[in-house]
Amino acid sequence: MGLIAMSERDLHRIEVLSKVMAGRMTMVSAAHVLDLSERQIRRLMERMRTGGAASIRHKATGRPSNNRISDGVRDYALALVRERYADFGPTLATEKLGERDGLHVSRETVRGWMVDAGLWLSRKQRRTFHQPRLRREAYGELVQIDGSEHRWFEDRGPPCSLLVFVDDATGKLMQLRFVRSESAFTYFEALELYLKQHGAPIAFYSDKHSVFRVAKKDAKGGQGMTQFGRALCELNIEILCANSSQAKGRVERMNRTLQDRLVKDLRLAGIDTMEDGNRFLAGFIEDYNARFGIVPTRSDDLHRPLNLAPDRLAEILCKREQRYVGSQLTFSFERKRIMLEETEVTRGLVGKYVETYAYADGRLDVRWKGYSLPYTMFDKDQRVTHAAITENKRLGDVLAYIKERQASQDKPTVKSNSDKNGYVKRTRKPGRRTDFINDPAVIARRKKALSRQEAAE
Repeated sequence: MGLIAMSERDLHRIEVLSKVMAGRMTMVSAAHVLDLSERQIRRLMERMRTGGAASIRHKATGRPSNNRISDGVRDYALALVRERYADFGPTLATEKLGERDGLHVSRETVRGWMVDAGLWLSRKQRRTFHQPRLRREAYGELVQIDGSEHRWFEDRGPPCSLLVFVDDATGKLMQLRFVRSESAFTYFEALELYLKQHGAPIAFYSDKHSVFRVAKKDAKGGQGMTQFGRALCELNIEILCANSSQAKGRVERMNRTLQDRLVKDLRLAGIDTMEDGNRFLAGFIEDYNARFGIVPTRSDDLHRPLNLAPDRLAEILCKREQRYVGSQLTFSFERKRIMLEETEVTRGLVGKYVETYAYADGRLDVRWKGYSLPYTMFDKDQRVTHAAITENKRLGDVLAYIKERQASQDKPTVKSNSDKNGYVKRTRKPGRRTDFINDPAVIARRKKALSRQEAAE
């Protein structure tokens, strides 16, 4: 006799029933332990005496179900799936088998058939694993940057974004900055603080946000670089864009850590504004790096000193664009009309390009060959245009700006047709003076009429 496979339940029953047959346990106790009736215990014991312990095993074990679908139907369904629905998922394939072929089978049955036939892989089988990337060897060799939009002050303040700079070699926080949204100006502000504190790293590692990378290949102007990329080029810093979130996983994991630890620290400190939060971040960075910083493989610091005058750094960390000067010494800039004042220099600029320097504080400088030109600005309406293209990371900031503009504008007065025609009301509205029911004159006339009616009767 070969091996007989048994379940743990069957083995447990054999053990208990053997004790009963040996007199070491009563039948009532066995029924209580096995959660069976005493009559069932007697039946099982009789089966063991006649057929041995193997007879305790369920008779249907190993047999096909009486309600199972026949092999012919399964083969027919798989043939249809291979022929017509090879790239369909189990759910959609089940629907089409019922609608088009009249074969009504459950979704899980079709899923099992497709998995056994190799036509479908489960989510676990389709899972891909990303090879972890080793850390860079030296401090300042690669700095990962990203922005994390979150309710950092919970319900005490509006949501905002946190710009995060993380060194790849040590995992240290290099710079944190609360901003309203991710934009070129906010990254310029954070970059200026980074450069003054640490110096210039070898390269930054970011995602494919439009602040770092030109999305359109055929974009005109800019020489294929964004404003942030142009500033880094002038500072001799490289910018690299990751192809996936897993590639810059250190800063992504840091965002999750900060959304837990930093939010709770801000709550304990009672901070509810970005200004107070930015002042708090310096101590938080120092404490975090002391706890979780990693010693790099090489002890070299690859940050380079920033040998630039403050005015020169401000000229680099700004938006610089070229504008064509028309015949009236005018050009357009961000929905505004700029008119150059007529001087000996500007008279010869018709048909040429001037360079605009837009700073974060709202200042605008117009230059030609390094010479600052005087100008006058018109059309200062900053209204967001209809159907303007807005990035997801700047949507909250744009909506807040629109709300402020709409709240500051006066509501238009809508005139009715009567107002347009010059209609003037001659009488009063119904009220105390026009309440005819309680009017004494009306009451007197009614009494007089009633008295006449009674006299006539």
